[in-house]
This record gives sequence, structure tokens and C-alpha cells, in this order.
Amino acid sequence: MFGLDGKVCLITGGAGSIGRASAKLLQAQGARLVLVDRDEAALAAAAAELGGGGAVLTLVADVAREDDVAGYVAAAVARFGGIDVLFSNAGNFGTVAPIEAYPTEVFDSVLAVHVRGAFLAAKHAVPHMKAGGSIVITSSVAALRGDPGVYAYITAKHALTGLMRVLAKDLAPRGIRVNTINPGPVANDFQLNVERGLGEEIGRDGTEFFDEIIPMHRHATADEVARSVLYLASDQSSFTTGTVLSVDGGMSG
Repeated sequence: MFGLDGKVCLITGGAGSIGRASAKLLQAQGARLVLVDRDEAALAAAAAELGGGGAVLTLVADVAREDDVAGYVAAAVARFGGIDVLFSNAGNFGTVAPIEAYPTEVFDSVLAVHVRGAFLAAKHAVPHMKAGGSIVITSSVAALRGDPGVYAYITAKHALTGLMRVLAKDLAPRGIRVNTINPGPVANDFQLNVERGLGEEIGRDGTEFFDEIIPMHRHATADEVARSVLYLASDQSSFTTGTVLSVDGGMSG
């Protein structure tokens, strides 16, 4: 149904909750997996959840370092012969602070992981992709709004939309689709850290704040986001490119 049997799916941020949930769904459709992350122990745990074996390759890398990116792409191609799906999902949050106190090095680090990381992933993976391939970039509802003090993360997520649109136009003649997935708040450790920082900035519980402004009044699960990743990765989205797919419970509506 999804056309992923035997396809090679490379996932950065593969040890995080959305990366793991997506890997499970893609694997269930017959995909071969390459999981990339900085956390070696978390990668090992993710591989164990997926059953390991020759159809799952895990690689430790820093997505903002071009040598590391070239290395993980080369390793994926050496193992599986090419790349069919690139899920550029690695991310970090930074901090929440007023503009005069926001650490410049934190701002630079967040943009490096999100924007440089997604750019480098595409730069090195595209030469090994062919018609029918798909690039999915994890953006966020943050790409469609602003919140006080969230300078690095919101700026990075807006930038990813621009990167996606350029890639989509550039790669359409080659039959490669490019889209962003834009989750709202997800019930995971990453979001909990976001909400702690935001709560300190706004003077109230960050989780309750988000539940109030999400029309569905709850956080998403990683599995709910992964189902939309599966759609964009698969042949079900064969005429979908240059699109922002919001999975946010109506938050951006």
C-alpha cells in the first residue's frame, strides 16, 4: 500500500521519540533503516526496539559537522546502495530568554543543528536519491507563530520552511519530493524541557499553557506524528511537494 518495501530510509535524530516512532512504522512497511544520532546509548536502545539485524544501521554523528554528514551518508550507501527517503529530524531547543540575555552561542548552536544539519543532509544525500524519493524535514508549529524568548528555536523552524521550499522547486524535475512535517507540542521529554523553560519565562505552567491554546486541548503522541511522516515518505504522497503538513491539533489554524 505504501510502496516502501525494500526502500532505504535515513532518519537523523533517529534515537528521539519521533525518530523511533517513525522508524517503527517505516520498518513495518518493509523499509530498511539508517538511524543517525549523537547519543550512542539511545541509538543502541532504538536498534534493540527495532529488532536489530542487517536491515537496521545505526550511526553516531553530529549533523552540523559536514565530515560527519558525508560519513553517515557514505556508510548508508555502502550498506544499502542508495537512499530513498531522507527524514531530516534532528533538533535541539536552546533556551528561553529575553533578547538582551539570549546567549549568542546557543542561538548559533540551534541554527546549526536544525538548518545547517538539514541543508547538509540534503546536500550529501540527494546525489544518492532517484525519482520517487522523498525528503521530509521536521519543522514545527513554531514555524507558524512566535512566542516570547524562544529566539533560536522559532527562528530555526521558520528557516526550515524556506529551505524546504527551495529544495522542493530544485528537486521536482528529478522526481524527488520535499515537504515539512510541522508538529504541535508532543508528549515527550524534548517538549517537557521546552515547557519548563517557557513556563519560567511566562510565569505559569508551560504544559497547561499549551493544552489551553491547542484546540484539541492535548499534546500529540509521537505515533500520531509518525503516521504523517509515513504518508510523506511513501508513494501515498506521490504528488505532494513543497508542502507544510501541520500535525498540531488545530493550533496553527
